[in-house]
Amino acid sequence: MTKSIDFYFDFISPYSYLAYKRLKLINNDNKLNINYKPILLGGLHKLTNITAPAFNKQKMKNMKNDCELIAIKNNIEFKWNTKFPINSLYLMRGYLAVISNLKKKFFDICYDCYWKDNIDISDEKNIDNILKKIGLDKKIFFENINNEKIKDNLKKLTNDAFEKDIFGAPTFVVNNKIFWGQDRIDYALDEYNS
Repeated sequence: MTKSIDFYFDFISPYSYLAYKRLKLINNDNKLNINYKPILLGGLHKLTNITAPAFNKQKMKNMKNDCELIAIKNNIEFKWNTKFPINSLYLMRGYLAVISNLKKKFFDICYDCYWKDNIDISDEKNIDNILKKIGLDKKIFFENINNEKIKDNLKKLTNDAFEKDIFGAPTFVVNNKIFWGQDRIDYALDEYNS
């Protein structure tokens, strides 16, 4: 059986962005088998009865400072998005809708636009620019993200995460063990390499 790391993420999560950037550096030779699992973090929080940090003033202030420190420590380009939080629904569905060979590009551009370039990726004009950068047709993209199969798939992934006791993003699952938070990457890698 091939080992893998399941990486649960949402573009809205700054910690998922920081984890993704760290994983990219660690996995520059593409030897890690990573399964990217998009979830709708707002939906997961609702299922788990968790109030998102974005809606708690003290947590929000600390989270912003924390992310900036993590980015500096790990030499990751990062800028707190002034539009945080946004509704990431279209782009989370979009990740599921794009063909396999464009997923990495989609991932990189969406994350960089939001957490490096301070772009509101929920705004349709900005989504249009993202799609142009990736080489995707806007009309087809919006048809695809409104397809019931894509909608159901994102709901299923979010519900599956909940059923596995996942409550936030990023979360890594290796050998059925849960590692929550960008600061748990090393533990997830230890499990992966064991």
